[in-house]
Amino acid sequence: MSKIQAIRGMNDILPTETPTWQYIEQVTQQLVQSYGYREIRFPVLEQSQLFKRSIGEVTDIVEKEMYSFADRNGDELCLRPEGTAGCVRAAEQHGLLYNQQQRLWYRGPMFRHERPQKGRYRQFHQVGIESFGMAGPNIDAEIILISAALWRALGLSSSVRLEINNIGTAADRKAFGAALTQFLQQHEADLDEDSRRRLLSNPLRVLDSKAAATQALLVNAPSLSDFVSPETAAHYATLKQLLRDNDVAFVENPRLVRGLDYYNNMVFEWITDELGAQGTVCAGGRYDSLVAQLGGRGTPAVGLAFGMERLVLLLEASGKLPDSVNQVLDVTVLASDGVAPQQVLTLAEHLRTRLPGLRIMSHCGGGKFNSQLKKAYNSGARLAVIVDPLPETGDQTVRLRHLDDTGHSETITVAGLAEALKRALATP
Repeated sequence: MSKIQAIRGMNDILPTETPTWQYIEQVTQQLVQSYGYREIRFPVLEQSQLFKRSIGEVTDIVEKEMYSFADRNGDELCLRPEGTAGCVRAAEQHGLLYNQQQRLWYRGPMFRHERPQKGRYRQFHQVGIESFGMAGPNIDAEIILISAALWRALGLSSSVRLEINNIGTAADRKAFGAALTQFLQQHEADLDEDSRRRLLSNPLRVLDSKAAATQALLVNAPSLSDFVSPETAAHYATLKQLLRDNDVAFVENPRLVRGLDYYNNMVFEWITDELGAQGTVCAGGRYDSLVAQLGGRGTPAVGLAFGMERLVLLLEASGKLPDSVNQVLDVTVLASDGVAPQQVLTLAEHLRTRLPGLRIMSHCGGGKFNSQLKKAYNSGARLAVIVDPLPETGDQTVRLRHLDDTGHSETITVAGLAEALKRALATP
């Protein structure tokens, strides 16, 4: 009988890999909480219409990538391809947005059916940070400052750069789209196939084209900055000054429009040159019309999302992952020959009670002492506690062995073991 394999593009995250994920998750959680953001969790399965109305029908995500299906009741459902729309739906459904300001964040798997490649999978994981009910540029700056603080916390500030743009209001983009369409129609034969298809339905998506010939053509195209309203221009100017005031360097990219239809005004991306083609590690912007598009009252909003897979790759590529991340075990407890296995289990439980938070593994597999010791060295623990036979008289003693090149060992009583472990582990 053949073995069942994971679905292509949906990857297992193995025990050797999860410490890096946990490290990023812990740093992120501490950071967003320090800014006053609260976690929200919502389903991976939503009505397909949610994303058609929010992302836009003429986008790669909706046209090509959504995992959509009809369930047994005939309802059109899909696995969520991104998090913002689900966050808005949940917040609106439960009355979190009416005359309120909210700072929310979430994490979890997203799904898109596209060609798998390194850092770009069919099941991928995102962290999203969203704020609602605040219209001014201060909250835009805060969202970007959170991402900048994350790069500092992870040691990645020198590995990424910030690109920003003002894409104006929906009316601004409509006027720009008409001018862009007129220009592109004069050069339609030189466009790539996707761009020709989008020319009449969604011309701004042509700016996202990866085709070199199309990008070369766009150099002479109308500029969106010539069409943005004075109000959004003033908002954008204040945002740039706030970033300068907080020492956040940025580059203005007039071709940056983002791949989702719900954005307006400010958009941004954090880019790296260390991951090849998959250079965007974090992106976001303002989306003031999305709540109303999904049936709620008009609510100003801004947010970001970053992909965990790409951030893991970037940490590994930059060599910024602390050595301590892979130190997943502190102590292993094993038995000398002739010692009953239950003594090992009981001592390990005693230590966990005395030293909460200490990572202790007790040997439960039997075997000779030398075999146990070899496994202890391979476990990644710093120390081994070796349980010796009970003495005929006196206190029970154990050997505390350093699992390093020295192999230093000392005999101590069980009563003094907890303090000895604390001293040994406090030494680098």
